[in-house]
Amino acid sequence: MAHHHDHDHGHSHGHGHHHHHTNNKKALLISFILITAFMILEVVGGLLTNSLALLSDAGHMLSDAFAMGLSLFAFKLSEKAANNQKTFGYKRFEILAAFINGVTLLVISIYIFYEAYHRFLEPPNVSPAMLWIAVTGLVVNIIVAFILMYSGDTEDNLNMRSAFLHVLGDLLGSVGAIVAGILIMLFDWNLADPIASIIVALLILVSGYRVTRDSFHILMEGTPDNLSYQEIENQLVQLNGVMNIHDLHVWTITSDFPSLTCHIVVKEETDRDQLLKQASTLLHDQFGIHHTTIQVEGAGSDLEKEEDCCN
Repeated sequence: MAHHHDHDHGHSHGHGHHHHHTNNKKALLISFILITAFMILEVVGGLLTNSLALLSDAGHMLSDAFAMGLSLFAFKLSEKAANNQKTFGYKRFEILAAFINGVTLLVISIYIFYEAYHRFLEPPNVSPAMLWIAVTGLVVNIIVAFILMYSGDTEDNLNMRSAFLHVLGDLLGSVGAIVAGILIMLFDWNLADPIASIIVALLILVSGYRVTRDSFHILMEGTPDNLSYQEIENQLVQLNGVMNIHDLHVWTITSDFPSLTCHIVVKEETDRDQLLKQASTLLHDQFGIHHTTIQVEGAGSDLEKEEDCCN
């Protein structure tokens, strides 16, 4: 019975991961500072002009600042070294942060629906001043969205994507407020305000659902979406000397960090070390799995008999 623990992270992988990590943190920090500063400005403006629209937008910005702060904290925490208690370190917290951000997006969208419903019943008088604030908000959100998109990894990192979606939701909110503001100024059509809110709430609802679903899948140790369990099993079984595979598990530790464990039953005469090398190379090159633990067993070994009983 041979155990094999392959920590072939590869220098390029480690370096690339670290590089993304540093960029993500930088992008989040700058965005966090910009959004927090603008939020304080809105609170002051809202109190001075007695504008509910401004204060509620400041509330929205607060949720953005919270989302970014949480994502930033997750990145910082994930750098903590692994220990006897947390053998994978704190990398998983990034996914937890994404999950919390996804849930807050859902809550925000439901709250906007609720507000809009009341505004349909009695359309409020919206002051033209809200238009200028909305324009400023839009500019801030566009800058932040650009920073996150071009400096951060919003494509593959779920934590970054959840922070980015918060900003995108806000950006759409500003666009909605501007369109509504123009319609109100030109045609005195106050219903434009709740209608715009509902469209934005729908978009936020969809992105919130996606982030929540994806992060929940990872937290539940689901097979990564980009990997086929069947395909991995088929490829491994085809290796020379392999009789069958059992106890195959593929899951994600955190964004861009898939893991695999399995038992391979081999013919007696098989060169096990050679087979392990082949299996690791196959998983690394074809499926991008760098973290594998493979146990090799001879046919009819006690372990295999034990397995049959269990199964």
